[in-house]
Amino acid sequence: MLCTTSLAVAAQPATAFEFLGFKFFERDDDEAGIVDPRRYTVSLDVQGADPRLAKKLNDASQLVTEKDRPVSGSLGLITRARNDRERLVAALYEEARYEGIVTILIEGKSIDDLPADAEFGSQPIPVSITVDPGPPFVLGQVSLGGDAAGLSPEAFDLVPGGDAGSVRILKAEKDIVRKLKEQGRPLATVTGRDVIADHNTKTLDVAISVGAGPIAGYGVAAVDGTQQVDRDFTAYMAGLEPGRIYSPDDLDAARDRLTGLAVFNSVAVTEADALDANGNIPTKITVTERKPRVFGVGATLSNTEGLGLEGYWGHRNLFGRAEKLRIEGSIGRIGADTDIGKLNYNAAIMFEKPGVVGPASRFFANARTVFEHPDAYDRFSSKASVGLAYDISKSQSVSGEFSVDYSKITDAFVDNRQYLIVSTPLQYALDNRDEKLNPTEGFRMLAYAEPAYDTIGGTTFVKLRGEASAYQALDARDQYVLAGRVNLGSILGAGVEEIPADRRFYAGGGGSVRGYAYQGIGPKGPDDKPTGGLSLFETSAELRMAVTENFGVVPFVDAGTVSLEEFPDFSDLKFGAGVGLRYLTPFGPLRIDAAVPLNKGHGDPDFGIYAGVGQAF
Repeated sequence: MLCTTSLAVAAQPATAFEFLGFKFFERDDDEAGIVDPRRYTVSLDVQGADPRLAKKLNDASQLVTEKDRPVSGSLGLITRARNDRERLVAALYEEARYEGIVTILIEGKSIDDLPADAEFGSQPIPVSITVDPGPPFVLGQVSLGGDAAGLSPEAFDLVPGGDAGSVRILKAEKDIVRKLKEQGRPLATVTGRDVIADHNTKTLDVAISVGAGPIAGYGVAAVDGTQQVDRDFTAYMAGLEPGRIYSPDDLDAARDRLTGLAVFNSVAVTEADALDANGNIPTKITVTERKPRVFGVGATLSNTEGLGLEGYWGHRNLFGRAEKLRIEGSIGRIGADTDIGKLNYNAAIMFEKPGVVGPASRFFANARTVFEHPDAYDRFSSKASVGLAYDISKSQSVSGEFSVDYSKITDAFVDNRQYLIVSTPLQYALDNRDEKLNPTEGFRMLAYAEPAYDTIGGTTFVKLRGEASAYQALDARDQYVLAGRVNLGSILGAGVEEIPADRRFYAGGGGSVRGYAYQGIGPKGPDDKPTGGLSLFETSAELRMAVTENFGVVPFVDAGTVSLEEFPDFSDLKFGAGVGLRYLTPFGPLRIDAAVPLNKGHGDPDFGIYAGVGQAF
């Protein structure tokens, strides 16, 4: 039985309108600057194919995707049609359809039979595309030659009987070349490729030959494109030391490090195609700079925590070497309390200087003043800290700082008690997620230790925290992603009354156990306000489901507990569950979560609604 998936589209002028001074569906004059503009209609018919392949071919067709843009004369339409056939054939090859046939007719005539000076009388001009994909091929015999002869094709996903798509083969070539480059051979390249399609057996035989070239070190790194950023500093931060043996990992690290400076719009780090007179490989760093000044505003919303507003101003390149200065402020709990004096206020100034003890390091200094009134306590605090962070590798980093924090706190145990705490927070992070904003695989682990001493009260304590999250796509297209998180914390060395309220552990709210109020989980005092605790346990599980390319649904379950003991006893573990909506944007997912407490206690809300930017974890 033959199944046909058809898609027909016609060029129609969009209607623009204006409302309250804003113009909607307005487009530029498509015909401006086009000589002899001609419009056309187009239909795409994919025979015997599944909807996924039909959509791929539809997206690959320039005739379809640019149907609203007129062409320049009849010759322009013929040229677009012939280019389109090549694009569609390439898309079929990506799907291992090596017998596919693409037929394009203009006014009922094949583009192969049309002379270059053909003229079309109708307007719009009818165009039809018919694609017979043919059956998919599989890999037959696979061999590696030249300096790659000792490598196994299976290690590069070239398996007889496996996927024979052109993308798979080209990726394998790239991976083979990189494998040889990782031996310090920057000139490794593909020297030969034989691909033979057997139409009787529907198999594709592949033979790839690779030349490795000599082992070489780095030559001089040339820098191009810097304007306000210091050129020598850019080369220094790349970290490609002359004479050190070449590695493609070094080039990747240099690119990531320069991108991480946040002063460049684009970064390209490439090696030359020949060695220099000393037998080293020259490299080139090409950048384009971003505007140095930046400002922004943001908001969060929760029915339990109220509205939060924040704004910031920053300079990315203060003295020409990617020094960052950021000034920020925020107001929180708007609507959560009718007393304006109970709003949360936060102001800070932060400075960062990269490359102080090597390209992988950065120095930072912060000063922050906070006046906040969560349910658990009232706090005024002024804190200053300096520290150093170091990237051990692409996925590992450490940091240490020295901090002085003066605060005045009222909570369930004390009234306007003053603290002056000196501490040395230390942190180690391991992060190999494929994406930071919306990961689909990998994991993140964090270990935090903060020895602290209260110079006014004479209390010494250590705050410990460990957090891990993992992500795993359940299908090849990353439509379903399982995400999980565990968070553990403990404070050692002092009783809960001696620990400042803001340094104790709390749970509940949008970034914790959803469905409960902020700080709503854990021990409570005589006035039914949270006291916080000496230990914490939290865990979350989400199934992130992509409904469309930009829209997703996320069912989730959270759990957490806070204890007055140094280690969680799990005697009062609270559970929350709900569902969230995600809308993907270039700056991260927009998140709305709705949750209910599963074992609701006295004073707990019936439900919680949370909004923000980014995934919950």
